[in-house]
Amino acid sequence: VAALRLDADMLLLLRRLGLKRIANVTGIGRDALARRFRGRRSAQGNPLIRIDQLLGRTPEPVLPVVAATMPMVQRRLSEPLLHRSLLDRVMADLADALVRLLEGQRLGARRVHLRAWRVDGDRIERRIELASATRDPAHILRLFATRLDDVDAGFGIDQVQLLCPWAEPLAIAQGDLTGDDSRGTGIDAFVDRIVARLGHHAIARPLAHASHIPERSQRWVAPLDGAASAQSALPLYARPLKLLDRAEPISVLYATPEGLPRNFRWRDRVHEIMQVEGPERIAPEWWREKSTVRLRDYYRVEDHTGARYWIYRHGSLRDGRGGLPDWYLQGVFG
Repeated sequence: VAALRLDADMLLLLRRLGLKRIANVTGIGRDALARRFRGRRSAQGNPLIRIDQLLGRTPEPVLPVVAATMPMVQRRLSEPLLHRSLLDRVMADLADALVRLLEGQRLGARRVHLRAWRVDGDRIERRIELASATRDPAHILRLFATRLDDVDAGFGIDQVQLLCPWAEPLAIAQGDLTGDDSRGTGIDAFVDRIVARLGHHAIARPLAHASHIPERSQRWVAPLDGAASAQSALPLYARPLKLLDRAEPISVLYATPEGLPRNFRWRDRVHEIMQVEGPERIAPEWWREKSTVRLRDYYRVEDHTGARYWIYRHGSLRDGRGGLPDWYLQGVFG
């Protein structure tokens, strides 16, 4: 009966009734089955509907999967290419043809693959990915330029192909009537050039995240990610611009465990504290952390050299979640 495409609950019920094969189900009177499964109108929950579909008694329309055509242009060359300058000319011709094809379909390229076949049968492949949809052939050629420097033509290249496996809708835009063509100079073009030279993981931007825990208050996303960022209600001066990747433990001298810090040792250097602001208490995220996690008291301190740091006391003396509190340095101001 598993071949009838029934849901898991119906299959379990049929197995409990001893109906493990389709012949077992069809051997029972139809009226008895109709009474037993009365009220089940979905095909996945009614074996009678599935049996009728199997035997052709009930139509089962099927929506065909229409394969999307991939925009592709290619050139078969009468004479094999041996020099880079000739390959650049063919690439320029292919880029113009690909852009015209995309424009006719109101699409813009997000990923473009280059395939070149040598006369000895070897295939050369290069690919680029763009930060935003584009139909600028010059921009596509600029991105491919750095990836063709190491191409070995061998005895010659006799076929070159450009295809676009990833395209997005892109409306036709009116050009500048003054003749000032500023395409390829925007932030998306800049990101494309950096990625083409250094790789996809070389550039990212921080995005504010809704969390009051400092190390969780931002995330790294793609440079042109359009997700709306969470706005922080804290003024900029309240948090340091530079946070350490991980808060580093420090040794702190204080008058009382609950009092203000007097000096601290960090990276084998003693800092005498001249001014202190705080504490700013940050409680743990109780909905995602264990009940044993301790709260934090943050202080903005300035040492005798004028440098300002962001330190915190992890836990309090009588919180019942450990012994003496620990101290950490998490950020640097300025």
